[in-house]
Amino acid sequence: MREKLGLLICAWFLLWRPCAGRFVVEKNSLKITTPNSLKNVYECAIGNFGVPQYGGTMVGTVIYPKANQKACKSFEDFDVSFKTKPGGLPVFLLADRGDCFFTLKAWNAQNGGAAAILVSDDRVEPLITMDTPEEEKAGADYIEKIMIPSALITKTLGDNIKKALSSGEMVTINLDWTEALPHPDERVEYEFWTNSNDECGPKCDSQIEFVKNFKGAAQILEQKGYTQFTPHYITWYCPEAFILSKQCKSQCINHGRYCAPDPEQDFSQGYDGKDVVVQNLRQVCFHKVANESGKPWLWWDYVTDFAIRCPMKEKKYTKECADQVIKSLGVDLKKIDECIGDPDADADNPVLKAEQDAQIGKGSRGDVTILPTLVINNRQYRGKLDKGAVLKAICAGFQETTEPAICLTSDIETNECLENNGGCWQDKKANITACRDTFRGRVCECPVVQGVKFVGDGYTHCEASGALRCEINNGGCWKDTQNGRTYSACIDDHTKGCKCPPGFKGDGVKSCEDVDECKEKKACQCPECKCQNTWGSYDCSCSNGLLYLQEHDTCISQASTSSSGWNVFWVIILGMGAAGLAGYALYKYRIRRYMDSEIRAIMAQYMPLDNQAEIPVHTARGDL
Repeated sequence: MREKLGLLICAWFLLWRPCAGRFVVEKNSLKITTPNSLKNVYECAIGNFGVPQYGGTMVGTVIYPKANQKACKSFEDFDVSFKTKPGGLPVFLLADRGDCFFTLKAWNAQNGGAAAILVSDDRVEPLITMDTPEEEKAGADYIEKIMIPSALITKTLGDNIKKALSSGEMVTINLDWTEALPHPDERVEYEFWTNSNDECGPKCDSQIEFVKNFKGAAQILEQKGYTQFTPHYITWYCPEAFILSKQCKSQCINHGRYCAPDPEQDFSQGYDGKDVVVQNLRQVCFHKVANESGKPWLWWDYVTDFAIRCPMKEKKYTKECADQVIKSLGVDLKKIDECIGDPDADADNPVLKAEQDAQIGKGSRGDVTILPTLVINNRQYRGKLDKGAVLKAICAGFQETTEPAICLTSDIETNECLENNGGCWQDKKANITACRDTFRGRVCECPVVQGVKFVGDGYTHCEASGALRCEINNGGCWKDTQNGRTYSACIDDHTKGCKCPPGFKGDGVKSCEDVDECKEKKACQCPECKCQNTWGSYDCSCSNGLLYLQEHDTCISQASTSSSGWNVFWVIILGMGAAGLAGYALYKYRIRRYMDSEIRAIMAQYMPLDNQAEIPVHTARGDL
């Protein structure tokens, strides 16, 4: 086994780099119907991007542009369009290999309006698979948007097509994918080679996004017996000469037998490759145990939930977090741990050894050397890892007329919430759940009930938030009634949270316990006071006929209270009288001042007053 995998170990510490191995080029048929000189059936290699039309055919005419013949630039720069005119056949763009990535050629062809792209090889050689570029800087964002099919043709065929076009002949081609995948019976068997690592950039992101989107359809197909699905995980072994090295110890388990690249490609920080191997093993064992219990489709829920709840970036990529996800799905955790075994043992792990054996290609399937890889009916899938594209490929694997209804309609809704509430949060008392069935499978999202939004992770808790939250299950807070009295830890003017009311202590969610003010000496502590605790409060009385004043926490005699009351009364009366006299004096003073000023103003109009100087009179002079 190790000798067979020796070729796969090249640069094993680099992330998912393809190594030398038995690689099978997946092909489809290309049939030229015109001109007669080229009329024949040829083979072409399916590109590992875009959306091949598995199970179908596409007819179009070929155009070889006069400029930008390698399609490395946008055709808008050359004012060229390949959009189909009304009543015309779709256009297949013929482009030359070289100078840029295959994916960029396809992207420019798609933006130019082409229905498919044919890339003519620039050398005489057997057909190869056009793959996506490894470098992240190569533009992974546009790669995911490529929707047209692509194919590589031989240099000889490409030259012949160009020659026919230059002679003014019309070249019509029928691309046929009906036999690209075997379709022997009423059940499709497929495998998905993946990885639990979520720190490998766009490839990891596209994998988990595919799992989230495809799991609903996958579970329907599996539950109804239309498909048999098996997940797989690639591992490498460490060469014996390096088993004791720091790199192998951090990247491998079982003494170098099973290894994975460092997630961050940095041995000094973050998680190690051995953490990835153990989690991969846990996911394989989860499927194995779930399959034994008759529910293999739960694997899709586990992988999705683990990616959401236990990401590496949040330092939650741990066994503890994984165990919580497993428990929420109701799978036997003890059996999974037994399946995993001891990662430190100097012995083979039967599960991982079987995974390494499965990596070696058999029959029409080549070695699995890169991730992700999808194998349908023992044939490697080529094209975009997209829900619609993959579903179409799986449907092409059924024998004609035996396709399930899911292949004929996209109107699918799962029923995962009916069992174990889908592993999501639930408030049975209020009949509220975070589980929601969708086309993509069940999702755990906190709901909106009667205009009140619940917030939380949807798996372990959801909490009512905003106005009116106390009207729905009391906002998830504690509430109790005793002896005709009701107390609540929910406060309407608070958008979230629970707080025990005065007289209680606790978390406000599960419980609020009565505070014994008498025992804890928080009230009624004067020498003459007698304290009796009540639920949520207390009663305080005084001995010897004294009266208790709560605001001062003291006892006083009723006589002194009466005397004090009369004293206060007389003080108030005298104060009011004094205030009245002062106000009357002020009023008289201001009225007198006002009347004096009015009289002086009137008299000043008729005679000069002693304190006024005579006003000089000026006569205007008519100056020229």
